[in-house]
Amino acid sequence: MAQTDEPLEPFTVHLLRSLSAATRMLRASPLDCTRVKRSSCIARLTSLHRIERRAPKTLADVGSPADLIDLDRYPIGTVRAGSVAAPLRASLAERGVALLPGFLEPEAVAVFAAETQHLVPRAHREDCSGTPYLGLPEESYPDGHPRRTTVQSVTWVIAYDLIPTDSLVRALYEWDPLKDFLAEVIGRGPLCRFADPLGAVNLTSMVAGDVQGWHYDSTDFVVSIGIQSSRSGGDFECAKAIRSAADENYDAVARVLRGDGAELVEVLPLTPGTLMVFEGRNSLHRVSPVVGDVPRAVALFAYDTRPDTNSSDLLKLVRYGRTEAIAPAPWGAL
Repeated sequence: MAQTDEPLEPFTVHLLRSLSAATRMLRASPLDCTRVKRSSCIARLTSLHRIERRAPKTLADVGSPADLIDLDRYPIGTVRAGSVAAPLRASLAERGVALLPGFLEPEAVAVFAAETQHLVPRAHREDCSGTPYLGLPEESYPDGHPRRTTVQSVTWVIAYDLIPTDSLVRALYEWDPLKDFLAEVIGRGPLCRFADPLGAVNLTSMVAGDVQGWHYDSTDFVVSIGIQSSRSGGDFECAKAIRSAADENYDAVARVLRGDGAELVEVLPLTPGTLMVFEGRNSLHRVSPVVGDVPRAVALFAYDTRPDTNSSDLLKLVRYGRTEAIAPAPWGAL
């Protein structure tokens, strides 16, 4: 999900637990997985992620990013876009989430899945533990308190600079009409694409046993597109607006963390082709453990109301295994 360089002191402490492992990966060249076991690493990932080793379609094969979208339902770039954005903006205000089912055409979903499968051998394994507040447990709180409760998050992450220049995922993200439409949905003024060359777009893949633990976001909103659902599990679960600036509501949060607050949680199964806008700063949420031999895959598009929003180097090191970007290349150069 998108990360900003706003003050992140608790999150920085949280990430220190993974810093030494990430540093070792950086020294071993993250793009090679390891210097001496590249072939075995790719073989293992190919097995885990059911990879089909054929090059996906490119933008030249499609024509325009608009052809990826069901424009009858979502007339982006036309005068009718505003009338579609209005109820989505109302849903975001009321529920903290706006869902656009069938946003991508089925053929586009298949291409996005092929791109993810093709790129996943270059993914970084993000494996972090901490509290839902993106920090380390605070011993001053009693056992069972949310501030002292630890959750685990494990995901394979493909950084933006590894997504080819003629990728359809990249083309859709860099298409101005989509950015402008999302600005209408979110209702916070004009949007800018993230300035982070690693984090502006992420493709994520979660295999059996992977999970995103209960947490709050450090950003105001996240845009995601479902690419592939797992056979079971991998659901997006959310306790909407469970806290506020005036009240952390620790008792209710503790119930959710213990698993006995089901009435507080809305479950949103991943549906391929659905675009979701989610406000997670005050809504506790997680992705339930993935079950089965089909990975859960999602595209994350990062925007902000500021033009220069980036991520900290420490966050990049843990999420991507490195801090410096490489020059993106077309599919033919991979």
